[in-house]
Amino acid sequence: MAKILVLYYSSYGHVETMAGAVAEGARSAGASVDVKRVPELVPPDVAAKSHFKTDQAAPIASVDELPDYDAIIVGVPTRFGNMPAQMKNFLDQTGGLWAQGKLVGKVGSVFTSTATQHGGQESTILSTQTVLLHHGMVIVGLPYAFQGQMTLAEISGGSPYGAPRACARGAGRSVIRAAPPAPRSHPRPR
Repeated sequence: MAKILVLYYSSYGHVETMAGAVAEGARSAGASVDVKRVPELVPPDVAAKSHFKTDQAAPIASVDELPDYDAIIVGVPTRFGNMPAQMKNFLDQTGGLWAQGKLVGKVGSVFTSTATQHGGQESTILSTQTVLLHHGMVIVGLPYAFQGQMTLAEISGGSPYGAPRACARGAGRSVIRAAPPAPRSHPRPR
């Protein structure tokens, strides 16, 4: 059974909700799934004034546990077409894992949510995937075989790069299909 981490950051709870849907999709395909979040960087008084959702149930992830998973699905809101500082800060701490090749060959995927239909979803997914690629991860998007992104009857979002808000369960299922249990260590390519 593949072991999946859904790693997310959420200011207002939208990406938190999506993380649950991604986890549900992966579990429905037979994976063991943990949902964790990265630490908040905004001072508590600013978060309160901004109405951040600070009572999220998911535990805080640590960089050291990332190699324990077969796949890591990253969830982020969009900040000017990029990932937010909270996730970037967390991923910037993975240099030691990169130096040891600890994530090479693992499956990675990204999902996002924006405030508007054209709010930078694809650029956020692509810029987040760059970090995963530097780690040697195998990227799984949301193929057009997922028919939920093909409708014209309503605004649904969707991209082969990854899942925006409406396609989260499909993303979870896509990753589990690509993430059979892998050996727990991978040699660093030279």
